Amino acid sequence: MSETPSVAHLTPLAVELLREPPGRRSRAILEERWVLYPRAKHALGALNRLVAHPRTTRMPSIAIYGDSGMGKTMLMERFCADHPACFDPEAGVERTPVLALQMAGKPGERRLYVQLLAALGLPPPSSRASVVDLEQSALRVLRAIGVQVLVIDEVHNILAGSHREQRVVLNTLRYLSNELRLSLVCFGVAEAREAIGGDVQLARRFDEISLRRWSADAEFEALVASILRNLPLREPSLLSARSLRRLLQVADGLTARVFRALNELAVEAIASGREQITDEAVERWTPLGDAEAAFA
Repeated sequence: MSETPSVAHLTPLAVELLREPPGRRSRAILEERWVLYPRAKHALGALNRLVAHPRTTRMPSIAIYGDSGMGKTMLMERFCADHPACFDPEAGVERTPVLALQMAGKPGERRLYVQLLAALGLPPPSSRASVVDLEQSALRVLRAIGVQVLVIDEVHNILAGSHREQRVVLNTLRYLSNELRLSLVCFGVAEAREAIGGDVQLARRFDEISLRRWSADAEFEALVASILRNLPLREPSLLSARSLRRLLQVADGLTARVFRALNELAVEAIASGREQITDEAVERWTPLGDAEAAFA
């Protein structure tokens, strides 16, 4: 369908949603969805380059740091979704280029291997299995399915262990990267720098991407513009600089709260029949509660 001036402010998916009744549009707005804004596009580009990187003895890795609510989880889920498992007819196996797991609350070498095996879809190992048994099982399957990038969420949880436990976990991650020639991608809050820094050799392999809280600049304007283009409202929402500052203030610079504010304002715009977010609506808006939206 060719785009007309009346919907030029929207993405194709948002245009499709305009055909839905108001209730369905409102539900779609509140559902978890992916919005590609410039900062996320930059981070995804860096992650995708890891998948395309030739296998070498010293694979590059990336650490992505940010406060809770800055979009780390959505970014991780999008990266994994962009690289799903697929069947290799020549080898007769299902290849999994990207494998993700969440670092345990109190990690250790054994627990890390158990988590890896679980992420690989294998049954829980026997309690009598030694760490060496778990290691060899994990290595065998990781090789067979061709994992190229191992994604670890909540990597700051490494700090919950003793100093010795931290070193063992970091040594294990470095060993996996060396042995399988895979890249590591670690997501976490600012303390994750300290966690990864516990192994100097490992830390040197990481490039860092910091998801800083938003400030009143062109980057924040680009974020808001990207969100607005994805909201199925019939009229364009043209927000003033004052409204953008107000939005930044009530969101406390957090991506999740920016999404939540604009989502709730869009639902209200549909209910009122205005079909656009106005400066007056932004000025009146206050959070319904303290819970963050699912865009952490």
